Order: sequence, then C-alpha cells, then structure tokens
Amino acid sequence: MGLSRRDALGTAFAGGAAAMLGGTPAQAQAASGGCAGTPPTQWKRGLDNQRIGDLGDGRFLNPVLAGDRSDPAILKDGRDYYMTFSSFDSYPGLTIWHSRDLVNWQPRKAALTRNIGAVWAVSLEKHQGRYFLYIPVKAEPNDIHVIWADHIDGPWSDPVSLGLHDHIDPCHAVAEDGSRWLFLSGGDRIRLADDGLSTVGEVEHVYDPWHYPDEWDVEGFSPEGPKIVRHGGWYYQITAVGGTAGPPTGHMVIVARSRSLHGPWENDPANPVVRTTDVAERWWSRGHASLVEAPDGSWWSIYHGYENGFWTLGRQALLDPIEWTADGWFRMKGGDLSQPIAKPGGGTALPHGQALSDDFRTLQIGSKWNFFRPGPTEPARARVENGALVLKASGKAPSDSSPLMLIAGDRAYQFECSIEIAPGGTAGLVLFYDDRLYCGLGFDETRFVTHQYGIERGRPANPYGRRLRMRVANKEHIVAIHLSGDDGRTWKRFDRGMEVSGYHHNVRGGFLMLRPGLYSAGTGEARFRDFRYRAL
Repeated sequence: MGLSRRDALGTAFAGGAAAMLGGTPAQAQAASGGCAGTPPTQWKRGLDNQRIGDLGDGRFLNPVLAGDRSDPAILKDGRDYYMTFSSFDSYPGLTIWHSRDLVNWQPRKAALTRNIGAVWAVSLEKHQGRYFLYIPVKAEPNDIHVIWADHIDGPWSDPVSLGLHDHIDPCHAVAEDGSRWLFLSGGDRIRLADDGLSTVGEVEHVYDPWHYPDEWDVEGFSPEGPKIVRHGGWYYQITAVGGTAGPPTGHMVIVARSRSLHGPWENDPANPVVRTTDVAERWWSRGHASLVEAPDGSWWSIYHGYENGFWTLGRQALLDPIEWTADGWFRMKGGDLSQPIAKPGGGTALPHGQALSDDFRTLQIGSKWNFFRPGPTEPARARVENGALVLKASGKAPSDSSPLMLIAGDRAYQFECSIEIAPGGTAGLVLFYDDRLYCGLGFDETRFVTHQYGIERGRPANPYGRRLRMRVANKEHIVAIHLSGDDGRTWKRFDRGMEVSGYHHNVRGGFLMLRPGLYSAGTGEARFRDFRYRAL
C-alpha cells in the first residue's frame, strides 16, 4: 500500500535526519520512531487528541510526559509522586505534577511566581514534613535559591539566595549522621544548615566522575545533574556527562556508590548505564536520571531525552525500568525505549495531562499558560472577562511583548483563536522559541505582520479589520496559517508557509522548545476567545 502524503513527508524527513547525522539508508525508517521493517507503535490519544503514554492494556510507551519536561526532579511522598522540571524563562514556573502510578500525571500549581532568572535543573525534596525546592538560576550573577512550603500546593516562600555563583544542578541529600548537603555540578558539594535555608562552610570536591572514551561523539564532559538515592546500605550518585545536547550520542548517565554520603565514591565498572549509541534510535541525548520506587516495590528511572528528529519539542520525560544486580549495582531494562513497557504495579492511575484548549472562563496561568521572561508587573496584564482572555499590550512585537505560551508535546498539531484588537494594537499567534527565534502572524487594523526567523517581514493589507479568527498548523515542522472573518465557518490560507525544524537548541542555544503562544503589542488591549488546540 502506498504512503500517504504525510507519511511520505515523515519518511523523507527521517531519511534526511539520518543522512545529516551520518546514518545509513537502513536507518531512515527507524529515525521516524520505529525499527527498520517494523511499523512504530502508536501512542494513545487523550484530551485534545494529545498523545499519551498509557496504552490502556497494562503497558506504556514513552514519553510519559511529552514536550519540554527537561531535568525531571521527582519526589515520592507516601502513595503520591510529585515531579517538576526546568522552566527556564517561563513564569509562573516550576509547575508541580502529580501521579500515583508514575505513568499518568496531572498538573497542580506553579511553585515559583517571581522572576529570578532562567530556572535550570532543580531539586525537589521533603525533609521533616516540609517541602523544599533548590533552584539554580542563570542571571546576573548566577545563583542557587531555595523556597519551601508546608504543603505541595503552597504557598511557597519567597526565594532565598544561597550565594552559590559557580555551580548548577543542586541535589539535596541527608547523610547517615543526619547532616544535610547539596551535591552540585562537577562532583562538588556543600553543607546546609539544619533548616536547609543557608550553607555552612565552603564548597568541597568529593567525586571524580567517570570519563567516556575520547573517540565518542559528545558535546563536552560537563558532569552535572547529580541525583542521590539510598538503597540497600549504599548511597548512589547518578550523574549526567557528555553534554546536554549537541550530538545525539553525547548526553549519558553514569553512576557511583559509597557506603557513606561522605565518600569515597566508587564508579560503576559498567558505566555508562544509559546512552544513545545510534542516531537511528527513537530517543536522543538521554540523561539526567533519578531513581524512584514504584507502588509495587519495583524501581524505575526517570530521565529526559530528545525525540529523534524533533529537537523542537525539547527534552521529554522518559521512564525506564531498572533491576538491582547481585553485586549491588542497577541496570536499565528498557533498551532504547522504542517499544511498549509493562507499567509499574500497585498504583492508581489519575486522568493524564490537561486540555490545552481554553474557553477562558478562568485564568490558568502557571498550570497551563506561562509568560516568557516577564517583568514584575506582567501578571497584571492578563485577566479573564466574559469568556475572553484580555491581555494588555506590551512592546512592539513578540520579541519584547512577553507572549503567553503553552507546552505542546505533539509532533503535529494546530491551534486557533478569535482575536479582537483595540485601535493602535497588534496581536496574533506565534510559534515561539525565544525572543530572537519565532514565527507566526500578527495584525493591526490595516495590515498583517509576518513573523519569521525572529524578525518582522512582509506587511500585506488586512481586509478583516480589528477582529478575525486565526489558525496555525505545525505539521511535523511544516507551518501553515489560515484566517477567517466569520468565526471559522470559512477559511482562507495566508500566503506565507514556513518550515521550523531548525527552531531549537542546537541552532539557537537556551535549552528551550518551540511553543504555541499568543501576544498583544502596541497599545490598548487584545481579547482572545475560544482557544482551540488539537493534535493531528
């Protein structure tokens, strides 16, 4: 049977990706997500037709959380599991996700509301009944902050600076003598005060991470993301090396162990325990792993990876079963994670994910929408009123207007919205990586403005005036825009198509993803109604 146009495009893209990265022709089909000669397993579909990992038959297919869910920090709290991710320049940030079976996850609330910089890999902990988040930020200067709460939903405290300007990726750990520590990038650590809100003494170097062979294709050594777990009389220190992005075979997981949190640390002779070894694999740059015990007593690792050919989706959350060996190490059992895996037992599945469509009856900022790099007064720009999101204008373009964005984890999707602007206003829909790399379409009352490559291009005449409905489709990096003047009963294609496979970290840096968003610039207010998202 012949390929559909979409399947043909996907296969052609996969072949191109394999060739670009040095792959063989036999790797082309595998590069699209399966193995040569074997159709890839398909995800189930949930809210807004979004893909979900739980296959409904006792198995799941990675990712467990799609889209940019990088640097997962997970906490087991009785029968509940909580997880959060690097939120970078998006605020409110550090949304807490909740699960009871490790596969199905629901968002709760954002823990960080004040912009303190670009948030990188955090540590989520509970100690003596209190929750803590240790938060590294890229700012001037770089620092690590801590916030705390007595309930996972907050209220969370204001951030407290720890004055650690030369390290990232903290991990809270408690030693056998009860002392509290932060393990840091580079094999370092520092002691914490008993309340966890300040440091004691100086940073000390305690661990020399295992180093890969020189001939491996990596981005750089970059030992980072330490995670500490205690099991069977050992402390295990799990570290990422090889760089976060760059070559798909770079990022990897190594492990060391010690009888005491104070060392000495012994590297696993089998390192690395996780690494992408072939560009044909479904998941690239796998690393930054934690260990967690499932409800049935089995053990699992949660880490992130890029989907083959879809750097634009950021690093997604992957779940890998492990087994403990007779000599006290552990081994990952999920292979390249391209095939379904039996779910952990003993837990109760929560409804997974959330609808990205929005009728704007409530203001879901933090749990669904986030501002990009907001100023202190940014939240006051947005309100809901009579089924509309009312967004006060700011700046002149998406680059300086702090757009509102969603995390969409599908490889093909469309989103649409009715938009009404005030005189002097400009508004529209965008696919937004950062303030220098985005695309989409905006309009004022007389002209459109085309956004492409992070710049403003053509300005054709706008026959719709100050109110229209706009739809943006991103079909595996091929972007089309349609317009309607009668609330979506009829549509006209806008005469500018785009291709966005290069809108990602390995081109621009920043570790972000390409996100659907909306913006309001110029003067006055824009009203957004009936936002609809659908995976294709």
